[in-house]
Amino acid sequence: MHFTIKVKTQLQAQSAQAIAVGHQHEHSHFLQACKSIYLQSGISGLWRGVSGALARVSVGSATQLSVFSTSKDFIKNQNVFKEDSWLVPAAASMLSGFGVVIVMTPFDVVCTRLYNQGTSLTGHGLFYNGFVDCCVKIFRREGIWGFYKGIGPHYFRIGPHTFLSLLFWDELRKKYKKYF
Repeated sequence: MHFTIKVKTQLQAQSAQAIAVGHQHEHSHFLQACKSIYLQSGISGLWRGVSGALARVSVGSATQLSVFSTSKDFIKNQNVFKEDSWLVPAAASMLSGFGVVIVMTPFDVVCTRLYNQGTSLTGHGLFYNGFVDCCVKIFRREGIWGFYKGIGPHYFRIGPHTFLSLLFWDELRKKYKKYF
């Protein structure tokens, strides 16, 4: 569920006061965090930032699959590898992982900021009034590169996941077609 990502983000962002950056949520564990968010902001507080998360997943999945299939066809047509070589989907999946990170990182930055901002006594965000407001404020204050904070670590998480998922999926699909 969406609210588990929000709670995870808030718990991971907590640090000792001496090194704290940004708003610090005082959660001791997962269930206490859910209860605290619910009591302060109601059920809508648990779903704050979902608009960014939906956009992130939609754009990421569309990019992952379209870049993979387009890259795979292109690589196959270049005759760099044997036609049935596992290296064709391997190369295509690496390119797909790169594409996914390029389009998803801005959404991750926006979601993280929406999840981690403090809230007023009425449960409204202290810095951002939603997805579009957050995007506008990031762009005005930090420019386009503000949306790409953390792109390196993001690639090291998404790159291998995309590589392995698409490579195995393609190889299993070939086996299925061969035997069934």
